[in-house]
Amino acid sequence: MIEMKVAGIALDATTRSPIVLLRDASERRALPIFIGQDQAKSIIGALENHQPPRPLTHDLFVNLMETWDMVLERIVIHSLQDNTFYAVLIVRQGENRKEIDARPSDAISIALRTDSPIWVMEEVIADASIPVDRDADEAERRAFRDFVANLSPEELIRRADFRKDEAQ
Repeated sequence: MIEMKVAGIALDATTRSPIVLLRDASERRALPIFIGQDQAKSIIGALENHQPPRPLTHDLFVNLMETWDMVLERIVIHSLQDNTFYAVLIVRQGENRKEIDARPSDAISIALRTDSPIWVMEEVIADASIPVDRDADEAERRAFRDFVANLSPEELIRRADFRKDEAQ
């Protein structure tokens, strides 16, 4: 899993639909997720620390969790099926931990309100992320190719033996 942060909300150029954009810590990968207008407003409100005069749905959910001494440990965006992302809230109450199915947009909105981490499974990032820094990606590929090109069979065996010893 890779921890990601909300980079912001954007609008799709053709459909004008809102997109929440998640970025990894290295800012090398971005994960765009199409969301609804209401979820976009909720996420923007959380990013801007806006306090509505009355609790909105996500605020109500956070208030309920706080009232019942529940903690949102993290959210996990765990799969992408037929262009639909799936997420869970990992909620703890005392010693009890539960996974609660949620739309990613709702999970993100709640995570922002509770300052909880947002995690995404590697396979989701591999399937749906977009590169942010193509130059850094290419430099990394070149460095890896140079490393492999200069690696002798003896060095490879030595490194494998070292890792075995390290694991024991």
